[in-house]
Amino acid sequence: QVQLVESGGGLVQVGGSLRLSCAASGRTSKYGMGWFRQAPGKEREFVAAIRWSGGSPFYVDSVRDRFTISRDNAKNTVYLQMNSLKPEDTAVYYCAADTLRPYFTGTYSKAADFSSWGQGTQVTVSS
Repeated sequence: QVQLVESGGGLVQVGGSLRLSCAASGRTSKYGMGWFRQAPGKEREFVAAIRWSGGSPFYVDSVRDRFTISRDNAKNTVYLQMNSLKPEDTAVYYCAADTLRPYFTGTYSKAADFSSWGQGTQVTVSS
């Protein structure tokens, strides 16, 4: 069972940057990893994902060119670099792992693609 712990959230002004980290308790090098977010009163939303092998990541259109997902398999950690933050980016951000499909080479776009979740970290963008 992979345990995921997010960190790096906080309060930032519009236009600022944050880097979220997701540290796993076990090896995650064979799993796709993703980031999601949930704002108050809204459903959990896909933000970004990266395959086990790296390669071209997946992003929701609203964060493309502002956010970058990356992974360090040696550290069992995935990152989300968030730049040019906007008030609408305010949410709890969750890390997820596709632990049921090791070495999956398909696409990622929804919560059902992932089976292990972290507890979340709050990101607040103030204007």
